[in-house]
Amino acid sequence: MHMGKKFFGLHLIRAKKKIGSTRDRRLPMVLAAGLGLSLLAVSLLISGGLELQVVPVRGGSPLLVLPMKPGERFTIHYYHSVENAPIWEEHSLDETGRIFIEEERYLKFGAGMGRMPGVGRMVRRGPYEVIEDMHMPTGDFILRIGSPGVDHTVIWRGHQVNLSAVAPHVAVQFSARPVSWIHWLWRRWFPHPATPQ
Repeated sequence: MHMGKKFFGLHLIRAKKKIGSTRDRRLPMVLAAGLGLSLLAVSLLISGGLELQVVPVRGGSPLLVLPMKPGERFTIHYYHSVENAPIWEEHSLDETGRIFIEEERYLKFGAGMGRMPGVGRMVRRGPYEVIEDMHMPTGDFILRIGSPGVDHTVIWRGHQVNLSAVAPHVAVQFSARPVSWIHWLWRRWFPHPATPQ
């Protein structure tokens, strides 16, 4: 009986050594996993900028997806449907993704064009009338894309996408949202199919 106790005690000592050695081997793996999860959580929280999407109101895939930075501008260029005069509308995004109209430029006043009291200031740039320094919030907005000839075109970082050639007479929503750093990194490696290259 005394021998059995020794044997049993020896068995417990061996079992404790096994448990301790397994824990010692697992500790670096647990720490590495914890560090990896922490880095993933931080990368999901760190801002990666903004993403502007132009999506049909009735659903479907985005016609345009633009990675943007706060304060960066994009332009909507088109020809007035009555006057056939060129018009440029410059927009920007704030850090939350809210859209602002910053400037309107046109050759001459057309129907629905002109200065809004208290918004921006009128200047001339060559033959163009310009309302600059508007910084008027529009938020998400809907645009009914005109037919070819109206040529609603989005200009961004030197790229031009003619929406009238892609989806004439379709109502689309312009909306933007902040994206995480990891989303931004993913889109740098694998751009959205609707992002101009």
